[in-house]
Amino acid sequence: QVQLVESGGGLVQAGGSLRLSCAASGITFSNYNMAWFRQAPGKEREFVAAITWSGGATNYADSVKDRFTISRDNTKNTVILQMNSLKPEDTAVYYCAGRAGSRITHTYASAYAYWGQGTQVTVSS
Repeated sequence: QVQLVESGGGLVQAGGSLRLSCAASGITFSNYNMAWFRQAPGKEREFVAAITWSGGATNYADSVKDRFTISRDNTKNTVILQMNSLKPEDTAVYYCAGRAGSRITHTYASAYAYWGQGTQVTVSS
């Protein structure tokens, strides 16, 4: 059974930082591309960042580029999203997602087969 479990969300003031983690089980993690998406109330789920199975390539939404960093530790089956310089518009539920590995960092939700339950990130102004 595949499980992706996010942690690290919370309430932070604008300009602050948070570090989200996603722990994977039930898959050969090192064979999977991973990504983070987010969904704000009343909005569609949107791509945030993605990383290939090896960590050799990453991709970011323009809205988070230069503020967020995605990384992975294949020895710990974990993908991390380091979020700096947070803004109120970053407030959303953040989801971890996984798909069979490829050289392409897919940015659309339908490309990902596995999803976590989400973790709330709230940025106050």
